[in-house]
Amino acid sequence: MVKETRVRDTKKLLLIDDDPNLILLVKDYLEFRGYEVITAENGREALDVLQNEIADLIICDVMMPEMDGYTFVKHVREDPLTNWIPVLFLSAKGQSQDKVKGLNTGADVYMVKPFEPEELVAQVESSLKHTDRLRNRAVNGDSNQRITVPFDVQLTPTELKVVQHVARGLANREIAEELNVSQRTVESHVSNMLGKTGLHNRTELARWSIENNMA
Repeated sequence: MVKETRVRDTKKLLLIDDDPNLILLVKDYLEFRGYEVITAENGREALDVLQNEIADLIICDVMMPEMDGYTFVKHVREDPLTNWIPVLFLSAKGQSQDKVKGLNTGADVYMVKPFEPEELVAQVESSLKHTDRLRNRAVNGDSNQRITVPFDVQLTPTELKVVQHVARGLANREIAEELNVSQRTVESHVSNMLGKTGLHNRTELARWSIENNMA
């Protein structure tokens, strides 16, 4: 059986579940479809993973030890570095109130176990395409609308270096290597700049720096 390849950048998925059998099956299936998959056994472990690697999409069980899916997604949505990541909930609870709670908590998709692998792939594809459309709109959408931030925003010399690399499209890991600092340090600078400017994500930060001739 030949692994399926796609004409696209490899998307990184974070798969979180305390069932090792499900992890193995879903990971193999998604990797066969051309995705890179990193895994965690619970929400707390997943938050640690996100300190070092930013995923393009998160697939998360709801009921887990240490930290359940609801609490995990709350943390994801509160962090400006991760709040844009689409989240797909997997749960054995299929009642309407369970789905409503999951979606209201911050998940984008709610799937009930057991599920067909093809349905999971379709939901993953749909969520990633939606995210790409939002990114493209943020970058290319309203060309006449400049991104506005408070007039008195001042970046430190290090933040200026970081935002220049962000505008070049470098990932936090690559920026850390360029500046010879830890990835966590880069993430802290990005988070500080988002706080100062009031912008929502790295895409807006990059566009703002380009429009203001900082990159």
